[in-house]
Order: sequence, then C-alpha cells, then structure tokens
Amino acid sequence: MSNIEKLIANKSFTSEHHKSLVSLIFVGNWIISKQQTFFKKYDITMQQFNILRILRGQHPKSASINTLKERMLDKMSDVSRLVERLRKAELVERKSCEADRRAVDVKISPKGLQLLKVIDEEIYALEDMLKNSLTDKEVVQLNKLLDKMLSAYP
Repeated sequence: MSNIEKLIANKSFTSEHHKSLVSLIFVGNWIISKQQTFFKKYDITMQQFNILRILRGQHPKSASINTLKERMLDKMSDVSRLVERLRKAELVERKSCEADRRAVDVKISPKGLQLLKVIDEEIYALEDMLKNSLTDKEVVQLNKLLDKMLSAYP
C-alpha cells in the first residue's frame, strides 16, 4: 500500500494518473499548510510574501498592480487588497502612476526589504521538507516532471 493510500484511506484509485493527481493535491496542500504556519509569525500571508518578492525583484523600480497580478503564483489573489494591507503595514509604498492617473505604482519600502531579509534567513526550513525526503537527483527529476506538466499550462 502506498503512502497516499494510507494517508487518505483510499485503495480504489481509478488509475495511476488518478493516484498521481490526488498525491499532487495532497502534497500541495501540505506544503501550503506549512507555508501558512511559517508566514504567520511574520504577520503576512503567502500571497503578501509573493508580492514582496516580486517588488524586491523590481527594486528600486516600482510595479503596477497589473504586473503584480501577472507574476503572482496564486492567480486568484485580489492584488489590490493585498497591496493595501502591505501599505498599512508600511511594507510597500503606493502612488498614482504619473503616466496614467487610473493606474497605481507599488514599490517595496525599506521596512519590506528588511522583512524579506529576515525571512530569507529562515525560509530554508521550508525547503527542508524536500531535502529530508528527496535526493538532489530526485529533485532534479521532479523539477523536470513538473516542468513537463507546466508546459500544458495555458
């Protein structure tokens, strides 16, 4: 009996593809749960962390809300609401775009950069989930397989 069969008490997968899909969903949810717990101590969400990382990559330039939406890992995020919460926490600065008054430019603040620096020193604990269960060779293989799956992403 496989681990997924034990964990969810299901012995009747319709195919190996079905079993793989359920396993991916289960592992994805497990990783998300670990990340939520990790980010809670910094009083941010995974989506807010994602925005901060995107903005750090843009730094010292700003990014539009649309740019953030395009680059988000979670495409269902309400980026405007997330940015507003980050602004209230003084982790980002936002201002009207000079070229288009309807648009908003967002820039990571010094406080946001400092928070990411602190998180960077500890985030490797999340990677330990992979390091403790997969060899370097297996991780390379996993990345190739996931990349192959992502080639079908619209």
